[in-house]
Amino acid sequence: MQKLRWRALVALRRLLTGAICAIALLALLSVHLRASRFSGLPGIADPRKLPAVTSPPARFSVPSVRRRSARRFSELDEDFVRYELKYQRQGTGQSWTRELAPPHFLKPPASSAKLDGANGSSHSVKLWKPPSNRDFVPCTEPGLDYTSPRGSQGYLLVSTNGGLNQMRAGICDMVAVARIINATLVIPELDKRSFWQDTSNFSDVFDEDHFINALANDIRVIRKLPEELATAAKAVKYFKSWSGMDYYQNEIASMWDEHKVIRAAKSDSRLANNNLPPDIQKLRCRACYGALRFAPKIEAMGKMLVDRMRAHGPYIALHLRYEKDMLAFSGCTHDLSEPEADELKLIRENTSHWKVKEIDPMEQRSKGYCPLTPKEVGIFLTALGYPSNTPIYIAAGEIYGGDSRMAGLRARYPMLRRKEFLASVEELQPFTNHSSQMAALDYIVSVESDVFIPSYSGNMARAVEGHRRFLGHKKTISPDRKTLVRIFDKIDLRTRKEGKKLSNQIIELHKRRQGSPRKRKGPIAGTKGTDRFRSEEPFYVNPLPDCLCHRESPSLNTSQIS
Repeated sequence: MQKLRWRALVALRRLLTGAICAIALLALLSVHLRASRFSGLPGIADPRKLPAVTSPPARFSVPSVRRRSARRFSELDEDFVRYELKYQRQGTGQSWTRELAPPHFLKPPASSAKLDGANGSSHSVKLWKPPSNRDFVPCTEPGLDYTSPRGSQGYLLVSTNGGLNQMRAGICDMVAVARIINATLVIPELDKRSFWQDTSNFSDVFDEDHFINALANDIRVIRKLPEELATAAKAVKYFKSWSGMDYYQNEIASMWDEHKVIRAAKSDSRLANNNLPPDIQKLRCRACYGALRFAPKIEAMGKMLVDRMRAHGPYIALHLRYEKDMLAFSGCTHDLSEPEADELKLIRENTSHWKVKEIDPMEQRSKGYCPLTPKEVGIFLTALGYPSNTPIYIAAGEIYGGDSRMAGLRARYPMLRRKEFLASVEELQPFTNHSSQMAALDYIVSVESDVFIPSYSGNMARAVEGHRRFLGHKKTISPDRKTLVRIFDKIDLRTRKEGKKLSNQIIELHKRRQGSPRKRKGPIAGTKGTDRFRSEEPFYVNPLPDCLCHRESPSLNTSQIS
């Protein structure tokens, strides 16, 4: 009897040992399968780490960079995983002399989701697929009777105004004006008195040598006035907004009879969008998309940021214009606290050159004049079908309200990246405290992105959209804010739910708002005077038909443009 009990005990021990081993083996297999599944995701790297990056090709000496220690970001909300972003970069003293190479464009992963969600429709459009360019290509070469500049009649000084992209457009317009009035253009002065208080000079932001050389066959450009004219009296003139050839050829050019130097006190919107000679329009495009290149250090840093974003796969560049200056200027206070709304109103009242002081925020929002909030952008992206692991580059300055304002967007899309996350403090140090240079980095990453989405149609959004159109009509989704805010309000009131029905509505609403080729919009019917010009689509938002031609025909066939 005792022997039978002993045998039963041994058998029970063996059974328990086998069960424990089986459980341990299953656990190990489960961990292994999860790791394999994550590493196999197409185009998605480990979100806890930034990719190791090799030095980009550039035309300047790349300084040595100290190895960067692990940088820990604080937990921004309780539902968000704290990332430890860590990478090391070896210093190099190698001097690069090659021309800056364009960044490599990764193809979207074959398994990328579709724009209309998971409905399996035969008309579905992949999330990352750009619209057809319909064989429109850049055509900016001047006509056969276009001549090189000859002896000019005087010197044109330009005082630019506004932020980076407002200044860019103004500079390109002044290049065309210099051609029209036969002037020598002095390198423009950048605005140092605007909201951003940036002390950057032209050569700090743009490649000055390239600008001068690229325009040599169009106008004469010099760095500064000749010494004998440095102290001479100058005719300071506020050029009339949206002016055409007659104004500049008659009223402005006649000033050469009495003056050798004319100073344009402002540069923004001084030239008409339409009804200008083809050679003048093409010159504007050559200036904007060819001559006005960023300074080499900015170009190199911008390409580096692009490469670091691409390491995660195709990415969205989100121009989140939810910054203090824009909210104060527009009077938009939706979702803000009373103290925040009062602060913005005070800024608007104390900014002398902002003419409109009393603004109805509810009316502004209902008309679509307000930028989408970060939370609203998250709802919009989800409705379009972008998955939560989509890499998103935030092209913006400091978001008003900080981390708490970003919580709604981050909860849906944790892979949010900014230049401050992608680059070390040492790498960004040359650009810090220079808003125009920091904005230039955002501009480069936005132009090169797989999808660009602006939350507001400001100067940055317009400039990037136009540049992407010029480069082949890269995908740019422009939110219909006027319709969207009505939908968002219903969601807030819980009279509307998110889901497939809402997704289908928003997708249908934006099928023709993705940057496909179309002719630039003219003025709104019935508008007159200044309002007529204000209602036109700006030249640099859409350079078609002036600077884009159909590949099959030397002359543009406008019947093929919607």
